[in-house]
Amino acid sequence: MKEQLLMILEKNARLSVEQLASLLNANPQQVAAEIEKLEKEGTILGYRSIIDWDKTDRDVCHARIEVQVTPQGGVGFEDIAARICQFEEVETVYLMSGGYDIAVTITGKTFKDVALFVAHRLSTLEGVRSTATSFVLRKYKERGCNLLDLDGDGREVTCL
Repeated sequence: MKEQLLMILEKNARLSVEQLASLLNANPQQVAAEIEKLEKEGTILGYRSIIDWDKTDRDVCHARIEVQVTPQGGVGFEDIAARICQFEEVETVYLMSGGYDIAVTITGKTFKDVALFVAHRLSTLEGVRSTATSFVLRKYKERGCNLLDLDGDGREVTCL
């Protein structure tokens, strides 16, 4: 039940305990207890909405930053990743294989905000060797939700 419950919640966290129980062929008390357990153990970290900010008046600039680092002795990449996680602008931090070490996704108000963050805050961290920033120009799909403008008159949002 645990894996199925998590997969359902990942796609739609707004379902009631009764709806979840029905989908899982379980009783609601059992499902509620499992959710509580998963929250306490840190498997479920939170519940978030997926927002299409292009449909609002809010100015938002998203960027993906590739970071090459020199790992610190004894702590590897963990110390620098922890320091990057402390910045409010940072949405995600991933240890990567390939041409760079850490992938960082951030949100700023403008391109300039993102550039200043990289220049003055991220690239100056001890252990950061280099950064390469790519700006998100348009989102087509976000966490399973299709954001494509299919007919030109407005966006049709479809979540799987």
